[in-house]
Amino acid sequence: MNKSLLCTLSAVSLLCSSFSGIAAEVPSRTECIAPAKPGGGFDLTCKLIQVSLQETGAITKPMRVTYMPGGVGAVAYNAIVAQRPAEAGTLVAFSGGSLLNLSQGKFGRYGVDDVRWLASVGTDYGMIAVRADSPWKSLKDLMTAMEKDPTNVVFGAGASIGSQDWMKTALLAKQAGVDPHKMRYVAFEGGGEPVTALLGNHIQAVSGDLSEMVPYLKGNKLRVLAVFSDKRLPGELAGVPTAKEQGYDLVWPIIRGFYVGPKVSDEAYNWWVKEFEKLQQTAEFQQQRDLRGLFEFNMTGAALDSYVKKQVAGYHEKAKAFGLAK
Repeated sequence: MNKSLLCTLSAVSLLCSSFSGIAAEVPSRTECIAPAKPGGGFDLTCKLIQVSLQETGAITKPMRVTYMPGGVGAVAYNAIVAQRPAEAGTLVAFSGGSLLNLSQGKFGRYGVDDVRWLASVGTDYGMIAVRADSPWKSLKDLMTAMEKDPTNVVFGAGASIGSQDWMKTALLAKQAGVDPHKMRYVAFEGGGEPVTALLGNHIQAVSGDLSEMVPYLKGNKLRVLAVFSDKRLPGELAGVPTAKEQGYDLVWPIIRGFYVGPKVSDEAYNWWVKEFEKLQQTAEFQQQRDLRGLFEFNMTGAALDSYVKKQVAGYHEKAKAFGLAK
């Protein structure tokens, strides 16, 4: 091979290595958008990744957490797609509730194909909780009260009618022989507000996610009547009975994870995918996940994209059964 060609090939190789190095660099600015007010499940999802990335050294500058409430994710979804589609350092938290709303067309003109689904960080489970001094000691007690008079029980949740919190309660009501549309249901913005309302005795029960209740369980302020998991959960939550064991066949897992804007480059997207795959195996991440009441559910990239789209299709069918989608 002549010297001129060899030099050219070496220059090309050096240039490619240089670009490869750029692609692998951590974004100069990182942000996690929680699509609700502070204190709920989106907040804990962002805080989980904020702390884990810092503790493992994946990023050196702290990740900023910002709040963009509205429509259980709709405002944030529209903002990322329409106004901030190419921000490589910006992650947006999503949950099963986000996917349910997508399935009903509640995110406006944008659908499930309009963002890049990035990674999951765990799964949560739905639950029903009351005040610690409530006369209802079990899910059966609560459902019996509803059967006698649906207006005697006021449910609160961090989302509107048609949301997963409403859907979980509606499915329970249906099994108890109560018309879901006769339930008294108060919608709040985010998971923290209904707990405050419950503790203030403004509502009688909260339909939400178990991870949102963990801080309150330690203070003996709330009683979780049932968790919507297939079997009892491990550790300190082992004392919480499932709905199934109390005669109500309801299982409702809630994935938690992140997406990025539709115009984020493949290089930046793949950097995040690899970082999440490494992060999910670290003790630091697993400890932070456990502290927030989440259970292992590791999925990234194409696998997550496929899972999300399958979930949205399934939720669409459930919504149609309640007349909430076409």
